[in-house]
Amino acid sequence: MAKRNDGNGRRVLITGATGAIGSALAGLYATEGATLFLHGRNVDLLDSLAASCRAAGAQVHVHACDVRDTDALRLWVRTVCAAGAPDVAILAAGMNTNVGPAGEPEPWGEAEALMDVNVKGCMAVIDALLPDMLARGAGQIAIFSSLAGYFGLPLTPSYSASKAALKAYGEALRGWLGPRGIRVSVVMPGYVASAMCDHMPGPKPFLWPPDRAAKCIRRGLERDRARISFPFPLNWGTWWLAVLPAALSTRIVRWLGYAR
Repeated sequence: MAKRNDGNGRRVLITGATGAIGSALAGLYATEGATLFLHGRNVDLLDSLAASCRAAGAQVHVHACDVRDTDALRLWVRTVCAAGAPDVAILAAGMNTNVGPAGEPEPWGEAEALMDVNVKGCMAVIDALLPDMLARGAGQIAIFSSLAGYFGLPLTPSYSASKAALKAYGEALRGWLGPRGIRVSVVMPGYVASAMCDHMPGPKPFLWPPDRAAKCIRRGLERDRARISFPFPLNWGTWWLAVLPAALSTRIVRWLGYAR
């Protein structure tokens, strides 16, 4: 049975900690004796989150940088690992973009930034973590994909592509690293209330609050679930989109309102 991640006395690294789910997870792991390493871009939000986590008894170290600055990101991770690799690394940093209101292409600059943040940033953190995790023969990594990783949504092609890439990447890492003592889980949320979710076009069925999503993710990590996907009705439906013939799935998503 997987060792329980109760947060006590453990070192937890979270990227995208100032996002809705990231901050909710930081609050869950902020227990007496825990040490948190929190990353974000919004310094004010990061400092406020750190203060609340310290009030809960955790030691907190913060780092503000753009995930696209992979040199700075990797240096931060290597600095953290110099005192011992994190027991849990939760890679929640991400962004979104979409096609225009009249079906215009996604802005190239935004699409390029999205791939750098969602995919390259995640891979850079993991690459910096692995030497120390492998040397210790232990550790846990949570990679944030999305239910959009099952079947690409016409309104958010770049976002869907990045989440499909992270799903495959995480599954491959689990197969490679599992025998070496490193547990990898792919997190595939549906719609979770947040500023990013508010800006996403299309219907948002089964919308969850961030604290509910965070509890589900933590529970899945405690159980070493390969895939932590929720909520069930949407998870089941998007899984079928990947199984059905692509032409039929495309009709379904357009009929549901995910197209212009």
